Amino acid sequence: MFTLIKQVKYLVVGISLLAAQSAFAAGLMTPKSGNLPQLEIRQHHVEVTIEDGYAVTSVEQVFYNPNDAELEAIYSFPVPEKASVGEFTYWIEGKPVTGEVLEKQRAKEVYQQERDQGREAALTEQDSYRTFDSYVYPVKPQQDVRIRLVYIQPAHLDSGIGRYVYPLEEGGVDEQRLAFWSYNDVVTEAFSFDLKLRSSYPIDEMRLPQHPQATASSLSPQEWSVSLHNGQAGSEQESTQAPSAVVQKLDRDIVVYWRHQQGLPGSVDMVTHKEPGKERGTFMLTVTPGDDLTSINEGRDWVFVLDLSGSMKGKYQSLVEGVRKGLANLSDRDRFKIVLFKNHARELTSGYVQATADNARRFLNKLENTGPSGSTNLYAGLERGIKGLDSDRSSAIILVTDGVANVGITEKKDFLKLLERYDVRLFSFVMGNSANRPLLEGMTKISNGFSISVSNSDDIVGQLLLATDKLTHEALHDIDVKIRGVKVKDLTPSRIGSLYRGRQLILFGHYWGDGVADVTISGKVSGQPAEYSSRFEFPGHSTRNPEIERLWAFATIEDLQNQIDYLGEDADSRQAIIDVAKEFSLVTDYTSMVVLREEQFQHYGVERRNQVRVAKEQAARQQRSTAPVVDNRVDKQQPMYSTPRAYPSSGSSGGGAFGPWLLLLLFPLWKANQRRRNAK
Repeated sequence: MFTLIKQVKYLVVGISLLAAQSAFAAGLMTPKSGNLPQLEIRQHHVEVTIEDGYAVTSVEQVFYNPNDAELEAIYSFPVPEKASVGEFTYWIEGKPVTGEVLEKQRAKEVYQQERDQGREAALTEQDSYRTFDSYVYPVKPQQDVRIRLVYIQPAHLDSGIGRYVYPLEEGGVDEQRLAFWSYNDVVTEAFSFDLKLRSSYPIDEMRLPQHPQATASSLSPQEWSVSLHNGQAGSEQESTQAPSAVVQKLDRDIVVYWRHQQGLPGSVDMVTHKEPGKERGTFMLTVTPGDDLTSINEGRDWVFVLDLSGSMKGKYQSLVEGVRKGLANLSDRDRFKIVLFKNHARELTSGYVQATADNARRFLNKLENTGPSGSTNLYAGLERGIKGLDSDRSSAIILVTDGVANVGITEKKDFLKLLERYDVRLFSFVMGNSANRPLLEGMTKISNGFSISVSNSDDIVGQLLLATDKLTHEALHDIDVKIRGVKVKDLTPSRIGSLYRGRQLILFGHYWGDGVADVTISGKVSGQPAEYSSRFEFPGHSTRNPEIERLWAFATIEDLQNQIDYLGEDADSRQAIIDVAKEFSLVTDYTSMVVLREEQFQHYGVERRNQVRVAKEQAARQQRSTAPVVDNRVDKQQPMYSTPRAYPSSGSSGGGAFGPWLLLLLFPLWKANQRRRNAK
């Protein structure tokens, strides 16, 4: 009991430290110059629906210009993980107008021409992996302007734990941008965040680690809702309840966790879209493996490569906490080494040391007394971490960074080639919004490792425990998927790599016709072949989930971009991305979304393709919202796995640690502690 109380106390201290960190907010941006005064964010409303393996997020905002000058507004939004923007809507004369996708340069030219002529226009561009930037003109004096951004992303599960992040913290990775713009993070009238979760499988619990004032309620074991309101945004249901704490600043990510009921089987779920009369359909296959990967007991070497550059300010305490928990879960048979990098790289430990409690404490004290500053020589840090690996011992590199390499070697292909030369697993903790996920995910995939995104609003303890489960168990490597009986093409990702304990395999593709298919997943576990198979049907038509066409397109563009990053840009690959993005109306590095008056779309010869697609998706979402929850499992008749799916371990060697499912049980104690602190 004493140990449990001690752990609860430690959890509370850790969360309090994270909550105290300062962060830049992602919000409306206007130049600091007095010629363009700052706007007000009057309203900020978020609606999220998570169902059928993916999340749809709609962000609607109202800005107000309290000044006498007409101006151009720029809103910057961090790129969410694996998210594709499918809708950008700007209200012109009180009516919503949906944007259309053009090649990036053409979209910018059209927007500038309309702006120069004094006509209403808006433009959404992607700044690589960092942000979506929306330009709106004009914001007239003493008037409001309303915009809506809608994006779609897969909703992965990890060891029965789901996680959704609504990004609000500015990533802090672009120092010139931060120095030039001023950030407005205050909502003056109304804020609302509403999330609906509908699941094929029963949900035990939901929690928001940094927003305990949110209301989470269960409508049924398979339907949950989360509500976080203030000001005028309250619903009828909320008005009957006690008022919640005021949410007035947009400076902290909203992270939502949910936990599936324990004992569920390993499974295969499939969502399809195939319109009547069309030969080609699209599918999303989600494989949740059974828990048949055994634990690893021999001693291993762990190399912690830690980013101490200036862009890690606001994330540094999360980094330290992660290393603390990582070291606590090593056994006495393990060794560790700590490498630090900013402008240059250096070893904190001077080689490997045994993973004893005394050694962990000693080097954590040194880490606590070091602060982030300087530039980011990521290549030097990684190269220093790889040097000195012992070929007689299993080795893993734990990289904690935002991945924004800006000095030394910075090209992605050079990082990939470095890792190809060594037999070592790289595991990346991707810190904060606007992190260079494409680089970090590419590095981990080529080394057969994995990456985990971490927000300052995350349950850091829980994230580390999920990672520990993977690092201390075998993995399925060299995965190959075969589908026979139905014509299937355009599978993505083209290279799957490895699958670790508790992780899902999500595969997109096209199929023709319909019928029963034989699906086989093969790979190797500790060098020995392993194979799993099932049979299920691909339907002749299905119109419930049109959004997965965009998800397929986004995953395909990711594959094409990975090829460009490794082999260099060529005209064919670039054009392939543009073609896919224009067909499925996605904002990318090569395409942007522009909003014009209806007559101006005709003037420029812009086909209203996305307007039709958005209307189809909105109608499908409305139909799903009033229909019963659908069971998407397709392998019931011939299960692919004979064992239940993996869940977080309830304990781990070395540190007396506990899994995220137990944190959910302890959460009421933490909330009570917070209430006592707030009452003082």
